[in-house]
Amino acid sequence: MIKLVNRYPVLILIILIALLLAWGCANNPPLETKTGYGTITATDLQILLAEDNPPLLLDVREPHEYTAGHIPGSVLIPMGEVLSRLSEIPRDQTVVVVCRSGNRSGQVAEKLAEQGYTNVLNLQGGVLDWPKPLQPGP
Repeated sequence: MIKLVNRYPVLILIILIALLLAWGCANNPPLETKTGYGTITATDLQILLAEDNPPLLLDVREPHEYTAGHIPGSVLIPMGEVLSRLSEIPRDQTVVVVCRSGNRSGQVAEKLAEQGYTNVLNLQGGVLDWPKPLQPGP
């Protein structure tokens, strides 16, 4: 005849593990990943620009980069000047921040969010991913 193993120690161990996991989760809330800004692809930005209330395109590259080619309609405020020129950036309009690849614009988008801007988007891939010709000149 097969001898049955006492299952109580195993059951108690499972309950203890479950309680420890529940206690650990209760004392360690999940990390917040809120950044205060979002991202947008070049394709989605083209759609947004065609709407009745288009966003402000804020180009944060240096003047020579902007002159070499920029998205038509974008406004140049170099990254290092953004915080001192906040009065030029509307708070009641969506702001899409643009740079060459999306790195600097991500940093500026985060700074704008820290300053209380609520409708800020970073262009993923920057002007490198823009599918249309860039406009040269100032």
